[in-house]
Amino acid sequence: MEKNENQRKLRVCVATCNRADYSKLAPIMFGIKAEPENFELSVVVIGSHLIDDYGNTYRMIEQDDFDIQARLHTIVRGEDEAAMVESVGLALVKLPDVLNRLKPDIIIVHGDRFDALALATTAALMNIRILHIEGGEVSGTIDDSIRHSITKLAHYHVCCTRSAEQHLISMCEDHDRILLAGCPSYDKLLNVKNKDYNGVIKTWLGDDVKSGEYIVSLQHPVTTDIKHSVKMFEFTLDALLSFNKKTLILFPNIDAGSKEMVRVMRKKGIEHHPNFIPVKHIPFEQFIQLVAHAGCMIGNSSCGVREAGAFGTPVINLGTRQTGRETGENVLHVRDADTENKIIHALQLQFGKRYPCSKIYGDGNAVPRIVKFLKSINLVEPLQKKFCFPPVKDNISQDIDHILETLSALAVDLGGTNLRIGIVSMKGEIVKKYQQPNPKTYEDRIELILKMCVEAASEAVKLNCRILGVGISTGGRVNPHEGVVLHSTKLIQEWSSVDLRTPLSDTLHLPVWVDNDGNCAALAERKFGQGKGVGDFVTVITGTGIGGGVIHHHELVHGSSYCAGELGHIMVSFDGPECMCGSHGCIEAYASGIALQREAKNLHDEDLLLVEGMSLKNDEPVTAVHLIQAAKFGNTKASSILKTAGTALGMGIVNILHTINPSLVILSGVLANQYVSTVKDVIRQRGLASVQDVDVVVSNLSDPALLGAASMVLDYTTRRTY
Repeated sequence: MEKNENQRKLRVCVATCNRADYSKLAPIMFGIKAEPENFELSVVVIGSHLIDDYGNTYRMIEQDDFDIQARLHTIVRGEDEAAMVESVGLALVKLPDVLNRLKPDIIIVHGDRFDALALATTAALMNIRILHIEGGEVSGTIDDSIRHSITKLAHYHVCCTRSAEQHLISMCEDHDRILLAGCPSYDKLLNVKNKDYNGVIKTWLGDDVKSGEYIVSLQHPVTTDIKHSVKMFEFTLDALLSFNKKTLILFPNIDAGSKEMVRVMRKKGIEHHPNFIPVKHIPFEQFIQLVAHAGCMIGNSSCGVREAGAFGTPVINLGTRQTGRETGENVLHVRDADTENKIIHALQLQFGKRYPCSKIYGDGNAVPRIVKFLKSINLVEPLQKKFCFPPVKDNISQDIDHILETLSALAVDLGGTNLRIGIVSMKGEIVKKYQQPNPKTYEDRIELILKMCVEAASEAVKLNCRILGVGISTGGRVNPHEGVVLHSTKLIQEWSSVDLRTPLSDTLHLPVWVDNDGNCAALAERKFGQGKGVGDFVTVITGTGIGGGVIHHHELVHGSSYCAGELGHIMVSFDGPECMCGSHGCIEAYASGIALQREAKNLHDEDLLLVEGMSLKNDEPVTAVHLIQAAKFGNTKASSILKTAGTALGMGIVNILHTINPSLVILSGVLANQYVSTVKDVIRQRGLASVQDVDVVVSNLSDPALLGAASMVLDYTTRRTY
């Protein structure tokens, strides 16, 4: 550690809240006071130090010849959860004036008390460096949460054990600002047992009590389960009464539940029982002598699992308050002290034993290390603490390229023939497109979708596109709320009751939307196309099949069973050609690409398709394109078939106009231009006067399926529902 670059003395404020934390802070205070050339020490006293019921323990600070610069009454009496919160609030109100007056360079805070949290919070918000003593340890109750909260606020850390040091590192604290020093109180503990102790025992327990013949009891409430901890205290007192040994019993601390525990003591007559000596406070050096020479210590105080180990004193640790603490072999845990007999049995096992001394919490040289650590603090260094987070895979730094990323969607079009994926920007630009033949089986199809989406998402990073989510357009009936394809068309086999959302979301860690391809086409028109700003319109897709979507009051209509918009299956004839749905006379049976292909094959089989200017190779399949080409070259039969198809589509659209009365009809798909004029004629001839002037337009979108799938994602980012 380098020497502090600052020539002036380091102004150190030590803040103490109660008798327990002073026992850890006092050795540090003596060490600081011993070097007046390097440090200016100020002492702030708050919390239970200043309460008569708890012994006015601030007096022992004065007896140690420390000047107290500020005494703040911060405890709101009540000893319940609300009082603890109010006490923190009161401390937060009072502390700023004191710290403004003292202007410390650093404040030393100990442990895991709610008062200490108020101290650390105030100092952090006032840009005062914080040194936290005993961070990284693990115990039970709310203390863990408070201790770790102080750790996050603190700039420097002094820990007592190797495990605590590792915990701090795991919590992303800067290793260079962590000092493994040991517990400051151990600097005195390891020598205290050799001092005269008989006088201390006689003072507190009487002339007839000898070393090893008495019990020290110290039990506090567990604030996260007050009712149970009070009941456990009852069992402890009953067991001690039955065990019939001289017992020095300390009153509990000021935590919520302490009043109930005191009532239990008084109810059982502990204060007047000849075997019990109840006390509110004992000076630390005398208390440690009593612990060192006790036949047993019982309760749930940290002193039992920490300091008592230095003397090999047998300890019975009750309940969960110290769960997680490192302990020596001298500690017998009674985790669930649910009966008096269990505690009596523990007393029988432990009382009078002696154990090897434990140095888990220190070797007696903590204070010199801490003083040296304080000297190394460089006040020129930035106050802002840094966290040592572990490296994150594929982390993208926050720079100008990140800020200028193109917000995009991953769009999937699951067609009967091809599987297409596109990266689509917020403006509707298809940044990049991928296409592969759609596999025939469910397993192969899912595998390919996942593979292509992962590759596209990876490519998006290189293209500076931030993928906000995945939208999927698929044929069939879809439950968009669950992302499940309920029933598919015959073009996409093995595609019923298929959950598309879960595997994609789990793989890409992105939100996923799924909807019918007709609905997606309508969404594409609403966001990017002819339907932008139009409240009520219908999109009709003319492709391999006939589909569509309905927009009503700017929102997509799904219907009660997600079947709305199945416009291709509007019937226009009782005895028309068979449709793929199994019925007859549907629009799709007349006007779809499959229907036109069927008619083209029939003409070709009768040698009536090809006319002058047309040719067809032997192995070339006959398609709807050949039918349209034949009509252009003057084939009257082909023209008649197209006229019938357009009329059927127009009659279906008239039915739509009469049913939902949209203000706009958008024809989409490869056959839209072929049908638009015929549809307009049919509307004028067959429609009611009120719908004859409705606009019928051809979509200007190049890829409505992908754009519609993307719009589900992009609309979500603007919090639009559909």
